[in-house]
Formats: sequence, C-alpha cells, structure tokens
Amino acid sequence: MLAATVRVARDLDLAEECVQDAYVAALGAWTRDGVPSRPGAWLTTAARHNALDALRRARTLRSKLPLLVEPEGEPEPHVDRLRLVFLCCHPALSAEAQVALTLRLARGVATPDIAGVFLVPVATMAARITRAKKKIAQARIPFRLPGPDELPARLDGALTTVHLLFTTGHTAPTGPTLTRDDIAERALDLARMLTGLLPDEREARGLLALLLANHARRATRTAPDGRPLLLEDQDRALWDRDAIAEADGLVIEALRGGGPGRFTLQAAIATLHATAPSYDDTDWDQILVLYDALLEAWPSPVVALNRTVAVAMVAGPSAALAEVEELERDGRLAAYHYLPAVKADLLRRAGRAREAAEAYGQAIDLAGNDAERAFLAARLAETTGNGTIGDGAAPGS
Repeated sequence: MLAATVRVARDLDLAEECVQDAYVAALGAWTRDGVPSRPGAWLTTAARHNALDALRRARTLRSKLPLLVEPEGEPEPHVDRLRLVFLCCHPALSAEAQVALTLRLARGVATPDIAGVFLVPVATMAARITRAKKKIAQARIPFRLPGPDELPARLDGALTTVHLLFTTGHTAPTGPTLTRDDIAERALDLARMLTGLLPDEREARGLLALLLANHARRATRTAPDGRPLLLEDQDRALWDRDAIAEADGLVIEALRGGGPGRFTLQAAIATLHATAPSYDDTDWDQILVLYDALLEAWPSPVVALNRTVAVAMVAGPSAALAEVEELERDGRLAAYHYLPAVKADLLRRAGRAREAAEAYGQAIDLAGNDAERAFLAARLAETTGNGTIGDGAAPGS
C-alpha cells in the first residue's frame, strides 16, 4: 500500500498519512458495509485517492499531474515494493539510514523495534528516520527503478544493506546474547524478496544463499548457558538441512554465467562449511581458493582476516600469524575485536601462551557483546592456566 501510494504522493510522510487515513476509513466503511472481497485493493485505492485529495488541497495537482501519468496498465504490486527498497537504499543515504528506512517502510517494522536494533532511544531513531525521509525529498530522489546504468551500484547498495542487517542479527554488536534471530530473519525475508523480484540477478541469489547457509546453524551456535560454540563444536545433526540444500542450489545457479561476485563467493564458502560431513572433513584447500577469489573481488581487510583462518588450516598457524601481523600494521582493523581474537587463537595453537593471553586481553577490551566477552575470558583463563594449548580451531561461530 505504501509503495503504491508513494508513486502518487511523491512524498514519504504524506504517503504514510494517506495509508493511515485509509485504515481509519476502512474501520467505518467495513463495519457498515462489510469487508470487501479485495480488502488490499480497497485500502490501496483509498490511500491513493487520499493522496490525490491532499495534492488538490495543496493546489499542486496541476504541477504534479505529469508525475501521475502511468504507463500502459497499472504496475504490478511487486514492482512498487522493489521501487521502495531501492528508494530506501539510495546511495545518498548513510548505511544506517538505509537499514532503518528499509525496516520501517519496506518491512513495516515499528520505530521502537528499529531503535532496539541499533540500541538507541526511540526518539533518536525517529529523528534519524525523519532526517532520512527529508533528505530523499530535498534531493528529489525519484521513486522509480534504477536504469540499466544505475542498477549495478544501486543493487549492490541494497544487497549490502540487507547483509549488514543480517550480520547485526547473526552476531549482535552489543548486548547480553550472541544473536538476535528476529533481526536475522527480517534480513532473510528481505533477501528472499529481492531474489523473487530480481530472478536474473545472480548476486541476489548469492546473498540469499549466504544468509540461508549461516542461519541454518542458528540452533547450535550457542551452548545452553549462552556461550558461543565454535564451528567444530556445533552439532551438525541439528542444522537446518533444507535451508542448506536450498543455499547450495542457489550457489550453483549463481556461479553459472560468468565471474561470481562477493556475495556469491561468500555463499560458496559458507555452503562448503555447511555441507561438509564433519569439521575435519572440510575442504580447506578449496575454501582458501575461494577466499583468494573473494579478496580479489572485494579487497577488504575483514576478508583478508577471515582468509587467515583458512591459511592456518592449510599451511599452519605460523603462516597465518604472519598475515595477521601484516593486518595489524595496516591499522584499518585496529578497533575490530576479531583481529586480536584470531591472533590469540593462532598464538594459542602455536604454544605461545603468554603472547596469546595478551592478545585475548586486547580482544576482550574491544568486544561489545557480553557472550563473546565471556567466551574470550574463558579462553584467556584456559591459556594462562595451562600454559600451552593443543590443536584448536580458529575463532568463529
């Protein structure tokens, strides 16, 4: 409804008001006359008429008339939803504003719930959403699908927004629990919607596969006491095999027809982990090959750090440590707690307990999630208590 009304109103605030007024009108009309056979169409028509009336009252209908001219026939509702997603994920907006607007307008999430996602007061989030909508209006960002020359950049922004949202739920940046499954599932719904609306976009399928493969492990990522469980400690029998099979099929589809993008490559790595019979049977050589391709497609220091986990499994912890130390000198991950956490685990595996303990302490200082801090503290206590540690796996749950 909102997406269809925005096409008429060309203003997000006005469109929201018109939708709300349509619901109020329905309460009276449906109580009196009964619920119509197509209530959604009734509400959408009422909201659009409200928008036209508002434009007339403001004496702007004549100037807006060219914007109301439709092409042959009415567009399908899914086209409007797609337009709304791209509007929310416009590159003129910050990444945080894109996520907030997508949740609020494309998924109908209440502002207090969005504030909970970002761990800010409701008034703060309401102000941020208002500023984002004003920026859209002031910049005269059109409510339309991106053209062929715009789609690559705009699509990447939309996919990145959904991925960021999922990451926030998969491992909460702060708070008492490791995960926020409600947030992760909202991101998964958005990824599925984008894939359905853009069936020819291989990276949309890659993103959906990535999220499915990771979310399939949600029941096993924490112990009963809430502490994180590493990949090798998770009970694979409890993984969602249907989701993993769907992810694997999507990856195969996305890999056809040219060089894969960053979401498809990440999905391929995730499905290799998910489809391995056991942790010891994981094809680390192939995973390292995929990380090399991912680093070329997306030269991110976070990717480089994740790659060191595979390097350690293929070439040993000393080879991986050299690459981690290079990332330390680079400085871009100075505030990223996974850098000292990975370093600590590699040092632990190499039998360098004193240095490992120091790195664990640095990771604890940087970590914001209570469950991760507790896990790191336990590893620190284990390291200082035993002096040396046997074979273990690099961090990551």
